[in-house]
Amino acid sequence: MFEKSKEELVALGADITTAEIAQQPDLWRDTLNIYRTNLDAIEAFLADARAMGEGRLSVVFTGAGTSDYVGDTAAPYLRHAGDVSLYDFKPVATTDIVSAPRDFLNPDEPTLLVSFARSGNSPESLAAVEIAGKFVKNVRFLNITCAPEGKLAVESADDPRALTLLIPRANDKGFAMTGSYSCMTLLSTLIFDSATLDEKAAWVEQIAKMGEEVVAREDEVAAFLAGDFNRVTYLGSGSFVGLAQESQLKILELAHGLVATSWDSSMGYRHGPKSFVDDKTLVFVFMNNDEYTRQYDLDILNEIGGDKIAQKTIAVQQDCGPVFEGESFTFAGYDALPEGYLALPFIMVAQTVSLLNSVRVGNTPDTPSPTGTVNRVVKGVTIHPFQA
Repeated sequence: MFEKSKEELVALGADITTAEIAQQPDLWRDTLNIYRTNLDAIEAFLADARAMGEGRLSVVFTGAGTSDYVGDTAAPYLRHAGDVSLYDFKPVATTDIVSAPRDFLNPDEPTLLVSFARSGNSPESLAAVEIAGKFVKNVRFLNITCAPEGKLAVESADDPRALTLLIPRANDKGFAMTGSYSCMTLLSTLIFDSATLDEKAAWVEQIAKMGEEVVAREDEVAAFLAGDFNRVTYLGSGSFVGLAQESQLKILELAHGLVATSWDSSMGYRHGPKSFVDDKTLVFVFMNNDEYTRQYDLDILNEIGGDKIAQKTIAVQQDCGPVFEGESFTFAGYDALPEGYLALPFIMVAQTVSLLNSVRVGNTPDTPSPTGTVNRVVKGVTIHPFQA
């Protein structure tokens, strides 16, 4: 797909999504520059947020769908790589906040609501901010969005409690979120990671090179899809649980439900969900670089592969420790990356799988839901009044 002409891709209904997957390494470099440019404003804003009360500040990562999975991917890493003496990281979907705010927000706990939004026009994104503003006594809003003209950015512009950071080039025009997901994940990780700026810059340049490698090695990804399969599952540990959830959603969205999907943690999959696997299933496992955690990812790979219950069992891994000896997409020759950064080249592998599979089943990746069952920006949502 990445080597096809514009005309060929247009004929497949895939020109937008293909380009948006391939451009992510450049977008990650852009995102690092956005972080650098806004660093003083970010630090001043966070200091103000911390001053709302004593003790750790509750940092709630929120969004809907893929934007929700941004927080699910970033938070586990930041719980040990961020300054946990200052921040308590909690991923909570906007759909949960809006439907049951008392279950997920504490009105007496100083809170920083970090909203992730591609367009900033989803009703839940706007309602979550409004509800938190009414319900939580001391609250600040950090908006990470890709659309300067979106309602989230526009309506927060004059709010002294809010800081909005924009990643405009990552505002995907295709149906599926690709660069918007990876760039919002990266920016939030850069903001709260305790590593030095030089370390962060080196990691971003490395993931950009690894992402470029995914594009160059598309034929290897295509080989995973060569058989007759109708199910795909993604597994991982730590941050890669959120990554697995996002990866299965990309398959589901771009194939318009024609391929069944599942996701879970590497350890959790044994507890019932493994019943999903049959001889027409592809199982992908994201291998964590943490020496301890990696053992559990390797265990499930060896178990499913050894039992021969799946059509293929595939590791997505970096060659920096014990590796899966079966089928894999392996990044070799790089320094071992922390999971918060390794998630980004890993998601490019999964996005490429979803793109190729969409074409395989005769769907159009740029417009995978021709009936309008689902939309780029969700429709048909009623936001009911909430009394704090």
